[in-house]
Amino acid sequence: MIIQKHIWKSALFPLCLLLLAGLFLASNVYGYADTTWRTFIGAYIQFDGSNEHVIIREVRMPRAVVATMVGAALAVSGAIMQALTRNPMASPGVLGVNAGAGFFVVAGVSLLSVSGQSQLIWFALAGAAAAAVSVYLVGSVGREGMTPLKLTLAGATMAALFTSFSSALLIADEKTLDHVFFWLIGSVEGRKLEQVVPVLPFFFVGFVFACGLGGALNVISVGEDVAKGVGQNTFRVKLASLLTVVLLAGGAVSVAGPIGFVGLVIPHIVRGLVGIDHRWVLPYSAVLGAVLLVAADIAARFIVFPREVPVGVLTAIIGAPFFIYMARKEMTKST
Repeated sequence: MIIQKHIWKSALFPLCLLLLAGLFLASNVYGYADTTWRTFIGAYIQFDGSNEHVIIREVRMPRAVVATMVGAALAVSGAIMQALTRNPMASPGVLGVNAGAGFFVVAGVSLLSVSGQSQLIWFALAGAAAAAVSVYLVGSVGREGMTPLKLTLAGATMAALFTSFSSALLIADEKTLDHVFFWLIGSVEGRKLEQVVPVLPFFFVGFVFACGLGGALNVISVGEDVAKGVGQNTFRVKLASLLTVVLLAGGAVSVAGPIGFVGLVIPHIVRGLVGIDHRWVLPYSAVLGAVLLVAADIAARFIVFPREVPVGVLTAIIGAPFFIYMARKEMTKST
């Protein structure tokens, strides 16, 4: 039986990669401009400078790359947060990490006139770290220590607080509001490869760290006392996990804005497919997170065609009912 499950996990992963590859290519073909698969191939084999070829190479390809990387980063961040906190409702959006990163970026743009992606990434990382540490400290206050409910409430509070700070800055600076409006909603539209390159090292380090955390998360997700009992350095695991979440979620926010619910929904879907072993959960979350965001971005182009809906709106429509379901499920368990 164990061998059969292992074969299932190993066989399903290439299929998920094929699905992602198909959606990635489709993202380059379908949109407002009427292009075909032949046009897409010609844009790279026989580039002629036509409007269609330029759109595919300069607009849609970077957009597909950003959606793939951001979806993977948010899903892996959510899986790590859920394991580390033993809270099934944890995610970068729910626990305020996205909001913290977003506020720091808005502050950098509004107060310091920061505009380059290589500078914005540092503001996003600082904001993600500040939010993560704040939520962890607030959620740990009290005799009983950190509990899933306290962590969720602390995250919601911090998210509201950082969002309010962002709104206050934007009300006082309409120029910044015009500049970051779609970014604040969560969008991969209009991104250039030049904006992605400065974020790549942070994504790379984050994914490398995540690959090494699978076994440790399996132990610590059972309980901190159990992890200490088998000799695990829980402080080191927590620190590495926090750094990974900050790198991935902060990097995602810096390039695409605070896109919510990907990190909440995908880990639950993955655990339903391959179980709770994080050595499988994390790579599957990366692939299926990318699948979700690329598919959502394609769908967002046609829902109110010829206009586009920011992908953050679509992920919220998908994720909000799931969040309500999880909240009611956890309340039922607690009673």
